[in-house]
Amino acid sequence: MLKELKPPTTDWDYRTANTKQFTHGIHPYPAMMIPQVARRLIQSYGNEGGKLFDPYCGTGTTLLEGMLADMESAGTDLNPLARLIAKVKTTPIDLESIDCAIESFVDFGLEVAYADTVIVNVPDIPNVGYWFSERTQRDLALTIEYIGGIACEHIADFFKVAFSLTARKVSWTKNSEFKLVRMPRERMKSHAPDVFAVMHEILSKNRKAFESLQKTLGNEPCIPTVHEFNTVTEMPQRILAAGSVDIVVTSPPYGDSRTTVAYGQFSRLSSQWLGYEDANRVDNALMGGSKLADSVSFDVKELDDVIGEIASIDLKRANEVASFFVDYRNSIKNVASVMKPGGYVCYVVGNRRVKGFEVPTAEATAAFFESNGFSHVDTFTRTIPNKRMPSMNSPSNIPGRLGKTMKSERIVICRRMP
Repeated sequence: MLKELKPPTTDWDYRTANTKQFTHGIHPYPAMMIPQVARRLIQSYGNEGGKLFDPYCGTGTTLLEGMLADMESAGTDLNPLARLIAKVKTTPIDLESIDCAIESFVDFGLEVAYADTVIVNVPDIPNVGYWFSERTQRDLALTIEYIGGIACEHIADFFKVAFSLTARKVSWTKNSEFKLVRMPRERMKSHAPDVFAVMHEILSKNRKAFESLQKTLGNEPCIPTVHEFNTVTEMPQRILAAGSVDIVVTSPPYGDSRTTVAYGQFSRLSSQWLGYEDANRVDNALMGGSKLADSVSFDVKELDDVIGEIASIDLKRANEVASFFVDYRNSIKNVASVMKPGGYVCYVVGNRRVKGFEVPTAEATAAFFESNGFSHVDTFTRTIPNKRMPSMNSPSNIPGRLGKTMKSERIVICRRMP
């Protein structure tokens, strides 16, 4: 029996909420959906014991909330670092084993920190010296070798997540930026972090997060599955049966990564240290990242009109926007194919601005689902109180030319026709 619709209230801001509860805070990531939004959508539109799908799962916010709701959950993402974090975030792990592993790592760090005779093999990372000091390279390389010797896969992955954040913190990057930007030279001179101490601090913090999670979970939690998958070009039936999904809760990209949220740039250095292939090509693989579309009509008046307005100023930018929506429409068609009759899709999207025009992503989302046998239930607007992106960005990728980023996002709810 389908769950009767109980519309949530209109207050979606959660200005004072703890968004790092449980393992939600083990690693930052650009434009993360806050768990309170995912939780509320699952409670309002999901079915107890039903199946949850997040086609752009990122680091697993929705998957963790699905696990807490005791739902069978599956997520897909193209970014290997995001998939690693999502997997670790939602995999219970023996706390005594973590404690032993952390203690061993502390001993290792004390042993090699000041040893001059240790042989170090720094991975072949492009421009590694531009982002890391020689001492930092040495200590990160030693840490990677240490992780490679951990026999238990779950413990090794737990360490890899901590290593990823460590690499970010000890680098010469501006940690306040999602795109790769090096800190000023004067700041670099005084930036001499202790890699082993930073890693230990993160490991200990994340261990506490897992303890909190495991006190909340039941004895036999339903562990989500995380898959490498491209919803633009692949049908989800490889991992989900047609008509099997009760609810989708997701936050897709707002546009191509090059000019919106740079998921690949944020992940690149950590991914390279961890040995992920093609770490510098993630942004090109995401929606709208590799080709340009022109002369496209989407049969969505609001979207077609805006693309036309942009084209009158900058045809290339209009083609980039169109390319994203070609991929986005294909992705929605594929996601729609696995939904149960009466099932809900909940998309948290942003209406970004291009050349001064607001791109109607929310309206396009509803229209694309309607063309695939869904009805539009509602669209809520939420203010983004604690910005997950800087207040200004460089949408043109021209240094010094800034524009305002979004201060609100839309929650689009659609329902598969019975």
